[in-house]
Amino acid sequence: MSNQYVFNDRLPVAPLKIAALESCTDLAKKVNDHIVNFRQNDAEELTRRHQDLQYRGYDVDSYLLDCACPRFGSGEAKGVVKESVRGTDIFVMADVTNHSLTYKMAGYVNHMSPDDHYQDLKRIIGACASTAHRINVIMPFLYESRQHKRTNRESLDCAMALEELVQMGVSNIITFDAHDPRVQNAIPLSGFDNFMPTYQFVKALFKHDKTLKIDKDHLMVISPDEGAMNRAVYLANNLGVDMGMFYKRRDYSKVINGRNPIVAHEFLGSSVEGKTVIIIDDMISSGESMLDTAKALKERKAAKVVVCCTFGLFTSGFDKFDDFYEKGYIDSVVTTNLNYRPAELFNREWYVEADMSKYIAAIINSLNHDVSIGNALSPTEKIQSLIRRYNGVE
Repeated sequence: MSNQYVFNDRLPVAPLKIAALESCTDLAKKVNDHIVNFRQNDAEELTRRHQDLQYRGYDVDSYLLDCACPRFGSGEAKGVVKESVRGTDIFVMADVTNHSLTYKMAGYVNHMSPDDHYQDLKRIIGACASTAHRINVIMPFLYESRQHKRTNRESLDCAMALEELVQMGVSNIITFDAHDPRVQNAIPLSGFDNFMPTYQFVKALFKHDKTLKIDKDHLMVISPDEGAMNRAVYLANNLGVDMGMFYKRRDYSKVINGRNPIVAHEFLGSSVEGKTVIIIDDMISSGESMLDTAKALKERKAAKVVVCCTFGLFTSGFDKFDDFYEKGYIDSVVTTNLNYRPAELFNREWYVEADMSKYIAAIINSLNHDVSIGNALSPTEKIQSLIRRYNGVE
């Protein structure tokens, strides 16, 4: 076990508890297992240094908090914490995109929406706030993050939610690949960390495809629109390859499903002929825009098209992805396990998963000890080391 998880001169700020909402239990269990593993493997070294493991809170089998949000027949709910949280450092984990969960209201079955998950998050915070030492929220998909700016007379839901969480006593909000991280300006005096999965993408890609050649002649990074430019620039610079981008021509005279329809995707960049191209973005919603981009790249004679998105929501199902894979427009789709994925997704030949659980565990472990997380925010060194190993340099 690497010493990066051993904090010899730092005690935890308080005993650690992970309050996982039902929407996030699978991911939370993996995170918990990693933290237990970190601390158990470090126990021997810390004992040798005469550290009191019980005082550190390292002598527990699980850090998961026993909590729930049961509902009445009317559909109303309450947050229940079934053990003491006095003086603890609580990390509440919630996945607001998990539409698989249901509840009954007046005999009807309703699927939980992001609004329902957000209310449950507040309920658990409300049950803990009076006695916990500190409350942190881990919300991989930031609630209402797509509504990050006002273009007309519109509500700014994400900003309001962040302000509300801070007013409830939340000290730190941790999210991943926020649609627009500038939304943190709504809470400038509070903790807000936005982590990127770039290292995990590269790791998953290298494991999945051993034929990749990391140079400008064989690889290129593509931004599907102007909003994803920062992600593409960072990845391209780390890989040492060129970057291209598409911009969307829209029909601003119409509004369909809450947005102006896309007329065409225009490409800016050097030739992609014969190259493996990596399209990187924050999410796949319906996937329409991403698939159109992939098709346009294959029509420009790209050898392979790999899609990397942090959140695979697949709101319109998998049929079109299956069709595009069979036609050769896409070769693989990489997403993380930060959000709910239906079981049938794992049977797709084109699907590759980037596991984020160890990364989250390292973040929680570091914050619980109040140590710097600067390296986690910018994992450039880890990516470079991974590339060197892949190329057989080290």
